[in-house]
Amino acid sequence: MEIMDFELKPPAIIFPSQAQPESAYRVAHDLLARRAPKEALDIIEPALAEDPRNTGLRSLRAWAYLLRAQLQKAEAELRELVEEDPSDVWARHALGRALERQSKLEEALPHLRLAAVMSGDIDHEVAVLRVERLLGRI
Repeated sequence: MEIMDFELKPPAIIFPSQAQPESAYRVAHDLLARRAPKEALDIIEPALAEDPRNTGLRSLRAWAYLLRAQLQKAEAELRELVEEDPSDVWARHALGRALERQSKLEEALPHLRLAAVMSGDIDHEVAVLRVERLLGRI
């Protein structure tokens, strides 16, 4: 029997100055990549208080909401991001996923389709097929 080594990565150490908008994005992204959405939100919220229209930080906040399964908050944030920039493939796909996870399949499908067409990403295409199958359209 083979023993597998797992590398445990502790969350990043957060210093008070890291809540500033200029460094908050990097720190929050690192935390989200490590699956630490609560800690990321603790960095994002104060930075957004200083720069409320920061699209990058708002996208990270939506990602944190998705990881925490706060789907209505994620949906609201992502709808605003898509409205402001309809060509934002990540926001459009994430909005489709947030809607899908709330069983709002009819609403999710157009967003997922657009993201798949705009990106050509196979994962986006798989999401479209999954929702179409759930809706019985295949």
